[in-house]
Amino acid sequence: MALELETAASIASTKTAALNKSLADLNKQLKHKTPDEIIKWALSLSNNKIVTTSFGIYSAVLLSSMSKHDKNIKVIWCDTLYNQPSTYEHASKLIQNYNLNIHRYQSLKSKEEIETTIGFPSLEDDNHDLFSEVVKLEPFRRALNEHQPDVWFTNIRVRQTAYRNSKDILSFSKDGILKVSPFYYWSDYDLDNYIEVHGLPKNKDYFDPVKALSNRECGIHFQ
Repeated sequence: MALELETAASIASTKTAALNKSLADLNKQLKHKTPDEIIKWALSLSNNKIVTTSFGIYSAVLLSSMSKHDKNIKVIWCDTLYNQPSTYEHASKLIQNYNLNIHRYQSLKSKEEIETTIGFPSLEDDNHDLFSEVVKLEPFRRALNEHQPDVWFTNIRVRQTAYRNSKDILSFSKDGILKVSPFYYWSDYDLDNYIEVHGLPKNKDYFDPVKALSNRECGIHFQ
């Protein structure tokens, strides 16, 4: 690829103004690259990288692509404990099919403790923020703290939420981790076609109890 190769650390350490320009320039170039090209380029930035998954609807697309380029990449799964049985089955198949280097994180509280102390609150319930913190956000922060990645591959896409519309293929977490979203500009139609062509499974019954609505953030990408 005709992209100047820098390490993730060197990109992140650039002065703010220069960083924004550098990131904007890279995003302009990457917009015309395929996901495979983006992944291959980003994997060269650091040896310390992760890919996150919730084993959601289109999880097979990103995970199969990442596995093709780096079979040993750490796959971070924050299991809320409230997934549908079909999601656990979907996760099991993908982990087995691609021999994923899975690192599973979950609440420090048992499901029974959560339901006794917090319940299963709706979005309107005052306890929903606490529920989100206990079942998803704290486990995710723990994962980041333990692995300290330089590069974080995600499956966020434009048109999913207002927040994600403000991002791009490359962006930074609040802690300076370079986030890479290879399929950022792909539509549901594009992903459905990819799944059909490559014979991949689709988790149609996925439900996130923290996010609840498709146009809401669960909070992980605010980290």
